[in-house]
Amino acid sequence: MTAAAGGTGRHRAPAPAVVREGVLLLDADLLLRYANDEARRLLDLPADCEGRPLDALGLPPDLTALLHGPGELTDARAAVHGRLLHLDLHPTDRSGGLPGRIATLRDSAPLTGPDTARLRLELLYRAGASIGTTLDITRTCEELAAALVPAFADFACVDLYEGVLAGGEPRPGQRRPLRRAALVGVTELPPLLAPGSPVPMVPGTPRARAVAELRSVVEPDLTAALAAWDEFHPGTVDAMRARGVHTLVTVPLAVGGTLLGVATFWRARPRPVFDEEDRTLAEELTARAAVLVENARRYTREHTMAVALQHSLLPAGLPEQDALEVASRYLPAQAGVGGDWFDVIPLSGARVALVVGDVVGHGVHAVATMGRLRTAVHTFSSLDLAPDELLGHLDALVNRLDQEHPAPDGSERPITGATCLYAVYDPVTRRCTMARAGHLPPAVAYPDGRVEIVDLPAGPPLGVTGLPYESAELELPEGSRVVLYTDGLLESRSHDLDHGLKLLRAALARPGRDPRQTCEDLLAALLPANPADDTALLVARTRALPADHVADWDVPADPAAVARIRAAVTRRLADWGLAEQAFAVELVLSELITNAIRHAAPPIRVRLLRDRSLICEVRDGSATSPHLRYATDTDEGGRGLFLVAQLAERWGTRYPASGKVIWAELPTEE
Repeated sequence: MTAAAGGTGRHRAPAPAVVREGVLLLDADLLLRYANDEARRLLDLPADCEGRPLDALGLPPDLTALLHGPGELTDARAAVHGRLLHLDLHPTDRSGGLPGRIATLRDSAPLTGPDTARLRLELLYRAGASIGTTLDITRTCEELAAALVPAFADFACVDLYEGVLAGGEPRPGQRRPLRRAALVGVTELPPLLAPGSPVPMVPGTPRARAVAELRSVVEPDLTAALAAWDEFHPGTVDAMRARGVHTLVTVPLAVGGTLLGVATFWRARPRPVFDEEDRTLAEELTARAAVLVENARRYTREHTMAVALQHSLLPAGLPEQDALEVASRYLPAQAGVGGDWFDVIPLSGARVALVVGDVVGHGVHAVATMGRLRTAVHTFSSLDLAPDELLGHLDALVNRLDQEHPAPDGSERPITGATCLYAVYDPVTRRCTMARAGHLPPAVAYPDGRVEIVDLPAGPPLGVTGLPYESAELELPEGSRVVLYTDGLLESRSHDLDHGLKLLRAALARPGRDPRQTCEDLLAALLPANPADDTALLVARTRALPADHVADWDVPADPAAVARIRAAVTRRLADWGLAEQAFAVELVLSELITNAIRHAAPPIRVRLLRDRSLICEVRDGSATSPHLRYATDTDEGGRGLFLVAQLAERWGTRYPASGKVIWAELPTEE
């Protein structure tokens, strides 16, 4: 909608215009599927036009070229049969609909005075429908400014308090700075402060009066206001004078008496000054926009809190360990937070666990559930459970969580949907054991460039059926990259899961990339610009513990063998340059071997690993777990494990397929 001015000397008001809107619906092949009566009249379409290709409708070349264009159009213009038509063009598949495009055509024709009210109502309707399409504060402000330019004003700007832009709580009465949130004009570079600029509140100006009195202000002559602003932004004021900006209406953005900011609309010559009817129109639209800005502010606040909670529950950093070189990425969805998480957990025997999980849904509930599951995985991993056993315990936990909150009114209880993949890598054997609960399978990129999607039994999602889980074991060459991810990486509106897996393979088929580079490759190849789901990604490149860092001995079930093992351990520590640690290691191994000989069953085997710490392991054929006792002064025994606990940084027991392993980690002090 445009306004025209004519005459010389004295300025006269532009003739108001009425909008007659035609609608065209085109499919993906540019076949006309629908045309309303107004579109048929404006374009002089034949009666059987529907179903014909766009190029067969006999439209002017300029209009046909606009309808062929790949992007969106707003207020484009084309001459058709002696009329100047305004064209808007938008896709139809923004929310998952069928691909195509919808075009609206408007014919501006002069009206007489009695039709002015109709014009304002139409402007109010069209502008109101275009504001608040998202819950983004800045976007809502931009939509308010764009809705009234050029139909109502030549320039429009929206200024908000900084706290509002961040989703903060408004504080009426406090002198807080305004910041420009949106600026729209009829020229490419409007003569006003750019978005993001601080906006001074100059006493006595129309904007300052509007804020102080919490009411709209119409200023027909900006001479005095421009003189006041000149002290703060002389360059901007000079540009406004050069463009002929001479009148404004400014309206507070307020909800329930709480001030959020100010919207200001400006006109340049030869357009007329704003009047009281213009004030009413600006107030109506700004009031609607204020409610939408407040909704967006509340959403931003809740979203910020949920994101902060989520990041507090995700790992703050990756733990130090030598078995894997690891890089990770977490990317939240464009709207809402989800329950995706990852973890890297050092285990006994220089092993490392990799975890990726996904809680169904979004919001604070999904984030809180994710935090509980991540804590549970840490707890279960401290017991050194096999991956399938750990998922079994996690499944039972999710079932208990569901039963804690029965559904109201006797309706069916909601189920906490979650998936998880748990993998344990051993740098001594270079074997990786994995199990998954309804999660996507991991990928492995081998050093020679091969990429494999691991054929791992899927297992049911957590908390669904209580069925058992199965593990699979891979032997990985040193330098292999293990990739764990959630479905947000592969699935999007533009492609399905199978296509996502193809893109994943292609992105991984680049040997020599480290984990950080691999993460960047995967995100660039797979992640859309505005992801609908959050994404957790974990890439680990395997390392092997050198063979000369491992020593093991078979131990006969004879107490006399303890001395021989101690002597062998002392010699190996001397070879490693760790002779100073020999005394503590001898004490620990003497106690563990003696306990195995006395209380356990053969075979007994001792293993010594040189990693970030010295790891002493004694394996026997018994499944009986040792128990730490605190002996009294009169007890003759019971101090052995207490001594081990004092000398070691960590110690514990794990249970392989048969027997048990008692381990202790001692500092190397290198």
